[in-house]
Amino acid sequence: MTSPQMLLMNGLLAQAAPDYAKPVSSLSPGYFEVLEQNSHIVYPALAVLTLVIIAAGILQAWRTQDLDGLQKNEFKRAIVNELRRNISGMPGDMLAKAVGLDRLKTNRLLEQMQQEGMVVSHTNSQRLTVWRVRGALPDPNVRRY
Repeated sequence: MTSPQMLLMNGLLAQAAPDYAKPVSSLSPGYFEVLEQNSHIVYPALAVLTLVIIAAGILQAWRTQDLDGLQKNEFKRAIVNELRRNISGMPGDMLAKAVGLDRLKTNRLLEQMQQEGMVVSHTNSQRLTVWRVRGALPDPNVRRY
């Protein structure tokens, strides 16, 4: 079975094997060794950095949603004027459209104004919260005999 062709093939294969060079990878084993040796420092540092970035993003979003004092007072004045025009009260959505402010910000302002005692609210039979200026109508809860 040892034919001259087989011997020639074996000789060619033997010559080709040592010339083969492994391609250079973009990932060096030294990089992984550094990570494995310093994992007690690297991974907690990455976790702390991630938490700091998340906290900074939350604080930034929180600050941008708040109105400054002057704008808040102007919108409060506009809300009171609108509620004085509609003495029986208005829902928060209609107030937001009339004042030109976002619905959520308007509701936040209305709740703050209610804590300050400027406006009062009640929920009607359609489960809609209606806001009105305090003292505009007699309180429905107070019964006079």
